[in-house]
Formats: sequence, C-alpha cells, structure tokens
Amino acid sequence: MTHEEARALFPVLREVAYLNAGTFGPVATLVAERLREQLERDLERGRGGRAYIDAMLEARLQVRERVAELLGATPEHVALTSSTTDGCNIVLAGLGLAPEDEIVTTDAEHFGLAGPVFASGARVRVAQVEGRPAADAVELIAAEVTPRTRLVALSHVLWTTGHVVDVHALRESLGVPIIVDGAQSVGAVPVEVGELDYYTVSGQKWLCGPEATGALYVRDIGALRVARPGYFAQESFEPGGEYVVRAGATRFDPGWIPVGALRGLLETLRLAPEWRFDRIRELSAHCRDALLSAGVDVLTEPAHAGLVTFRPGDDAAACVDRTWQRGVVLRDLPGKGWVRASCGWWNNEEDVARLVEAVTAAS
Repeated sequence: MTHEEARALFPVLREVAYLNAGTFGPVATLVAERLREQLERDLERGRGGRAYIDAMLEARLQVRERVAELLGATPEHVALTSSTTDGCNIVLAGLGLAPEDEIVTTDAEHFGLAGPVFASGARVRVAQVEGRPAADAVELIAAEVTPRTRLVALSHVLWTTGHVVDVHALRESLGVPIIVDGAQSVGAVPVEVGELDYYTVSGQKWLCGPEATGALYVRDIGALRVARPGYFAQESFEPGGEYVVRAGATRFDPGWIPVGALRGLLETLRLAPEWRFDRIRELSAHCRDALLSAGVDVLTEPAHAGLVTFRPGDDAAACVDRTWQRGVVLRDLPGKGWVRASCGWWNNEEDVARLVEAVTAAS
C-alpha cells in the first residue's frame, strides 16, 4: 500500500487535516461499510438465530487473535473491552486492594486510569513527572515505590505530551506488578508486552476502530480475581449455584460489544500498513520542527510517539475552535492551556503545513 492509497481509505482527509487520533482516529470507508452492513442485517433479519450468534462469536475470536498479534501475546491472555478505562477498572477491582496497600502512579495520567486508581481504596503515591525531562520519568516513578507498593499504574505514552515511558525498564527494575494504559501507544508505536502484567488497548484511537472497542492483556490470569463478571466470564452456570469460570482472559470480558463494531475493528486491524510506525515517527518529527520554526512553544521532546503538544499564543480552546474553522482538527487539553496534534500514518506534510498556518493565524 502506498501512502496515497492509505490516505484514500479515509474520506475525511479529502477536506480536513485530521490530527486528532489521540481522541478518535479517522473512520475508513471499509469500516463504515462493515458497520452499515451489520445494521442493515439486524434491521432486516433481527438480532438472533444460530447464524447471528455464530458470527458474533467468530468475530470476537478473530478480534482477540488480531489484538494479541499487535501486543506480541497469545489470544488466551486478551480480554475484549469497550475502552482502556474498562480495562483499568477490571484490573483495579480484581486486585482487591486494601487501605494499607499502595499504588504508584504519575501526575500525567488520563482520568481513564487515574479514576480507577483513586477509587481502588488503596493509598496512592504520585510521581511528579509533568514538566520534567522525559528521561527522568523512570527514576521519578521508582522513587515513589515502597515495600507496601502493590501496583504501578502509568501510561506507555503520556496523553498530555506524547512522551514515551520505558515501562519495561520499570517492571524489570522494580519487580512490582504494573498496569500500562496503552491508549496512546497501541497503533502509534510498536508494542511488545513481554513481562508487563496488564496492558490496556483503545480501539477507537490510533487503531481507527469504532467507538466502544478495546482490549485488556493479562499476563497471569489466575492472579486476578473476576470482580465484574459478565456473561462471557462463565463456562457454565447453575442458577442458585456457583458458576465455572472460563479458562482464559475471556473470563474478564465485561459484556457485549456490538457485532458491527467488532467487524469494523477487525477491518481496520487488517488495513494498517507495515510502514505505519516509521511514518508516524517521521511525520511527528516534521510536525514538531515545523511548529518550532514558526515560533510556536512546543512541549513535546524529539523522538517520542505520534503526539505533538504545544502552547498556543492565546487560549487553547479558542485556538482549537478557530483551527477547526480552517479545516484542521486538534485537541485542547483542559486546564493546561495546551493544544495537542496527533500525527497518524494517514497524514502528510500538507496537513502539517495547514496546521502551522492555522495555529499561527489563530495566535
């Protein structure tokens, strides 16, 4: 697949410089077709019958297999969720932490991880990494770990700045279980879960899948309690009695994912080209350099992931509103006064040029 062929997958790029995969990736024509086909099938034939159930189960199996490939894992260690937040809640609830236990996290986490962490009932220690050099993150996080630490909870790629954290170095040096929020990493940078304990996946961001799709990797399935059992958690169940839990990570599947969404996610996982990570790295570097050359205050350090965060010359929300009017889709980070551009493998240098023009005009 050439880059022009890749861009042609996404109709939005005909008119818009879409730089917002950190929130939602662009929708490909083939993904929309899978969603439409399923909805029409459901409308005309109903949501039932053996063929419908078999197709649903097969779609779940295939998505689980493809996500496992993305993570360098095997399907039996992957649960299907509706979001990274879903995955974080499954893990934090399943660990059954007590007030005397501690979790170490950072001050740069999205609420999708921070919310479950602070709701866990454990004491939370927060490493101050925001505003510090990216290379200091591992040391700053490690300094918060104590003998009471039961879990380290952090992002692989920080949603605020796009800085990559060496999560493998942390796991190896600390010997403490770690949950990784992969919302800004899976689909943007190569991922190998290795010895990581838990890793969450967003389907709708860099993977460009439908909304309400995601996954959770669990390394030691037996070490995590099923605290939020859904229908797929049970191998068998006798009303009034105990249920037999499934053998693999399917036991953690929280519930139903629409069949059309499963088909759409499977389609987009097939579409991603082999060169996607190289392209993201190259274009994010170009975007950073172009903004700096235009006098913009860029916060993201060089050579990280696909996010490029900067401080505009005026109010961040107003800047994003005005760039939207110019056909450039960005994201402002509430409460920080920052704006974030997401450079995907579908973007090109013209998108970056439109971004720089729109941002400097807005300032």
